[in-house]
Formats: sequence, C-alpha cells, structure tokens
Amino acid sequence: GHQESRDKAVVSTQSTGERDLKVYWGTATTGKPHIAYFVPMMKIADFLKAGCEVTILFADLHGYLDNMKAPWELLQLRAQYYEAVIKAMLKSLGVPLEKLKFVKGTDYQLSREYTLDVYKLSSIVTDHDARKAGAEVVKQVAHPLLSGLLYPALQALDEEYLSVDAQFGGVDQRKIFMFAEKYLPQLGYKKRVHFMNPMIPGLTGDKMSSSDPDSKIDLIDGPAAVKKKIKKAFCEPGNVTNNGLLSFAQYVIFPYLGKQEFEIKRKEEHGGNVSFASIEELTEAYRTEAVYPLDLKNSVAEYINQLLAPVVAEFQSKELKKLSSQAYPPVTTKGVKTPVVEAEIDISRIDIRVGRIVEIAPHPDAESLYVEKIDVGEAEPRTVISGLRHFVPLEQLQGALVAVVCNLKPANMRGIKSQGMLLCASDSEHKIVEVLRVAEGSKPGERITGEQYTNDPDKQLNPKKKIFEKVQVDLTTNEALEVTYKGEEMRTSAGPLTAPSLKQAVIR
Repeated sequence: GHQESRDKAVVSTQSTGERDLKVYWGTATTGKPHIAYFVPMMKIADFLKAGCEVTILFADLHGYLDNMKAPWELLQLRAQYYEAVIKAMLKSLGVPLEKLKFVKGTDYQLSREYTLDVYKLSSIVTDHDARKAGAEVVKQVAHPLLSGLLYPALQALDEEYLSVDAQFGGVDQRKIFMFAEKYLPQLGYKKRVHFMNPMIPGLTGDKMSSSDPDSKIDLIDGPAAVKKKIKKAFCEPGNVTNNGLLSFAQYVIFPYLGKQEFEIKRKEEHGGNVSFASIEELTEAYRTEAVYPLDLKNSVAEYINQLLAPVVAEFQSKELKKLSSQAYPPVTTKGVKTPVVEAEIDISRIDIRVGRIVEIAPHPDAESLYVEKIDVGEAEPRTVISGLRHFVPLEQLQGALVAVVCNLKPANMRGIKSQGMLLCASDSEHKIVEVLRVAEGSKPGERITGEQYTNDPDKQLNPKKKIFEKVQVDLTTNEALEVTYKGEEMRTSAGPLTAPSLKQAVIR
C-alpha cells in the first residue's frame, strides 16, 4: 500500500464515485533519473491496475526554477530524455502505456490564466510559507532566489490545471502538499488528496540523489557498473535501519517478483542457496546475520540488472544515445584546466599478472633474499627480489606459476634492482609465509583480478599515494583458501588464485 495518504476519507468517496480517480505524479527534469524512480513507478502501476487515470508531468519549468538545475536551453532535451527513460521503465514493469497521459509543464504553465494565478498566489503567500514548503525539495542556499520560492506555488497550481483529484509524490513533498491544501481553496479551487511514497536511502546510506554519483545507480548503467556500485554500497552486517538495499528490496523487488520468492544464490560452503517469501523474512535473516552483506549485494544487483535490462537495451539505439549526450553534455569550461580525477582506489589499479619463475638463486649479499627471473609475458623476464629464503625452499619455486605485482616502482634491494613483487599469504605474526598458487593452465602475462575490477591498472603506482597498501587491507584468503578482494574471488581464466594452507591470511 501507499506509505500514507493525507486524507483517507476523501480518497474513499472519490474512488467509489461515478468516475475513476484522476491522479498525477510529477518529476522535475533535472539530473538523470536513477533506480529510486522505480519506487513511484511501482505505485503508478498499482494506480493503473486499480483503474485510475494517471498523468505523468515532466516539470521542465520546475527544473529551471530550482536553482537552474536544468539550464533553459536544455529544458526541451531533458524533458525528452525523461519521457524516453520513464516509458522504458514502465515497459520493463509491464505497465500498459496507453492508460497514461504524459504532459510537459511548459505546455500550460506559460498560459495567460496560469500566469495570472501565479501572481494571485504571490499576493497571498508569505515568504515564510513559501520557504518552508520548499525546504525538503528546493536546493537550500543562504540567499534563496525568488525562483525557488515560486516553486511550491507552481506545484500547487498544477493540481488545478491538470484537472486531477489527487497528487502522488515522495514524502519529501509533504510540506508542498500541505501548502497546496492551504492555498488552493483561497483561490477558489478545491483541495486535493495527497498520496506519498517513502524515499529510499541511497547506496551511501543517505537519500538517493542525482547529484551524488556514489549514492545512485543510473537507469542506463550496464550490469558491470551496477555490480560495482552495489559492491561499494553502505551495508553493515546485521544493520537493517537506513539500509538502501533492503529498502529497495522492500519497495521494488518484492512487488516486482509478485508471488515469486526472493532468491539468494551462494556456494554450498557459504550456506547454499536460500529464498524468502517476504521482506520481513529477508530483514530478519539479515538482522540475525544468516544473510551477509555480500549475499544481499549480489542478489539485489542481480534483480536490478533484470529490471534495467529492457531500459539499457532501449538506450542502445543511435537516437537515444544522441539524446542522452545532448541532454547531459559533459561539463567543460574554456580556458580552465580540467582537474585530473583520481581513479577510485581498488584492486583494478594494481597490475597483478601470472608469472613463471624461469631462474632462481640466493641473493649474493643478503641471506634472506632470492633473486628470480620471472616470465610475465614480456619480451624479457623481469628480475624480482623476494624475502622468502627462510620460508620456502628454492626447488619449490623453480618453474612455479606465481602471482606478480608488475606496476610497483622498481626498487634497489642490496645492489640489485627488483622489478616486481611476488604475492604471498602470511599468518598475522609473519611466522608462516606461503607463495600463492596460480591455477594450472594460466599463461604468463595473464591478468589476475576480480570479475568486477576490470579497469586498466596504473602504468606505475605512485609510492607516495600508498595505493597498494590501501588495497592490501581488503585482500585475504577465505575458508576455501581462495584469495579474495572485498569478498570477490581473484582469478585467471583458468581458475582461482589460492594459498596452499592458510585461511583468513594476510596477502603481502
């Protein structure tokens, strides 16, 4: 059901009257719509199934009034983009579009009558009420522009000019709805009913927002981007409050699944597959840690990709790709040097390759070191120095397939330059050290990484930025001895990277 309605009595009399209830949902055409838009879309599907007449308003003028989030010259294009993406979403949910009406704000908000009503409202609304009404919706600044104060007035008038019985929106619209209930009757117009849906937390734990790229998943993000963003989502074990993934499951995935159960697929050693008939069951399992963050993340990513597949497919067309780049052109400033954006720090920054030790000897000047020649798929083998003499016999390493970090800055070690580092598993006290095993059949030079970490590595890691050290914190071995990064298996095309015997080991 709807999270709340501001006037239940009116709803029942209107919906059981002689005609169908007329409802509208509006969206300001500003930033790119994201997956939280599926929450109101599920409700729009419900309204349509209940026989309501539904209007979707693309509030282009509102986008301009809210601190010019949509520049005037882009209004038309953004409204077209919103229409294309929202129609694709509704199709993905199996909603029949013929029962829907799509309207653009500028189609009627610049008319003589509407403009006159805006002036009439401005003569009775106080600055205090206008500011308070927009507090959760309009961008708040120290010196608000007049445009942001007009925003609630326009939204109230939309109810009259769209000839609806009810308006539907997020709970962040509550104050604007109260404003409309107070002021429309003062212009001689009837008071409308208001329905509200919850705002789901973003991936970072706050409200999902177009302006915070880390908090949201775009509706045209591909499967790899979705998995990557979900992997980074704020999701503490056992924490069921402010959990964006559980909220999304509650308000979108469960309604989308209907009578099907919510499935979590996992390996037998991690508890095997499990399914849930209700959000209450899933929440309880997460609260008691029978379901782990990675289980929830993997399943939610899977379902989001199912929902987005038709939208992504639609946006592969030449016309929509062009529309997307025109409506949201990359921001460039002439004469201003664009700051270099530091790539995210994760395992993809590290160039880990399969190597074969073709030659090995004790270091002439250090009793704890070996000097190895390792084939890493380049024209010549690399010289690598390893502190393994006290831990691993020389004959065990000769000819072995190993994992080599290839983009560290070369370093002199007792007079010999080392051009890489062998990855090993170690216990916490560094008393046991084991060279990691690469799956048989892997080729020297082949990259070792996680499925979702496929960006190009740095040419050379900057030692001052301590990138390897920051990544290393999340490298460990699991109960099956596989090396994982943030829970994801590190592997080559031939199989996983493993330790001979150390579980929950430090990788260094």
